[in-house]
Amino acid sequence: MSPLIIIAVITIGLIGYVLLKPRWVEQRRDKIKSQPFPKEWRQILKRNVPFFYSMPTDLQLQLKQHVLVFLAEKDFQGFEGVEITDEIRVTIAAQACLLLLNRKTNYYRKLKSIYVYPAAFVAHHETKDSAGVLQNKPRVLSGESWELGKVILSWKDSKHGAQVFNDGHNVVIHEFAHQLDQETGAANGAPFLRHRNRECWSHVLAKEFEKLQRKAHRGEDTLLDHYGATNPAEFFAVASEVFFERPVALKRQHSALYSQLMGFYHINPVIW
Repeated sequence: MSPLIIIAVITIGLIGYVLLKPRWVEQRRDKIKSQPFPKEWRQILKRNVPFFYSMPTDLQLQLKQHVLVFLAEKDFQGFEGVEITDEIRVTIAAQACLLLLNRKTNYYRKLKSIYVYPAAFVAHHETKDSAGVLQNKPRVLSGESWELGKVILSWKDSKHGAQVFNDGHNVVIHEFAHQLDQETGAANGAPFLRHRNRECWSHVLAKEFEKLQRKAHRGEDTLLDHYGATNPAEFFAVASEVFFERPVALKRQHSALYSQLMGFYHINPVIW
């Protein structure tokens, strides 16, 4: 067989693989979704994820199916003595999959691994000071999202966020909002909006971000955590936490922002 024919066969094979892979993945996911949700996992939801039972029944079913796929595809690794258990996996997955309801999803396509620490952990990042000098400053974090396939979480804070679902703070929602944002590149507060009006999204979120910055600078109490005033990416993540955990207050105080997030996430948690 001539080299040209071999190259042609390989090329056709690769094209076929690329074209057929999405269908194979979708079929595999449909098969996983059809599996029964383990009784032990339902007990974990009952014990650790009380918000699940306030959701409409159709969303409960969706969430359980998403959790099945998520746990079949993502790798969990424990650090500093954490032994990965079904309790850890299901509790984190239920919160992460909350962001995927009612729309076509690729299950955080860049994400490969979730690293779990027992509690807050120390991260080292290089930053430039005002003089442009690189500095490596340690920071104590409860979560972190990497563009290159990793989310790092404190188990203590992840569990607390699921059990106390009305204080507007949830590290899992925060970091997985970053994952959605990072699907389009570096996090910048502009996730892939599909059919949403990007101009309207940008206008509303920029206006709300600037408002939070002004109030944070003055030290005023705000519904949205002042950490959201850091940059647009953090604003989107903080706003997502409040959207899911304190939707009534967000809709009342920031109706335009609530409307944009409701359109993006395709759910209306006010009615739960």
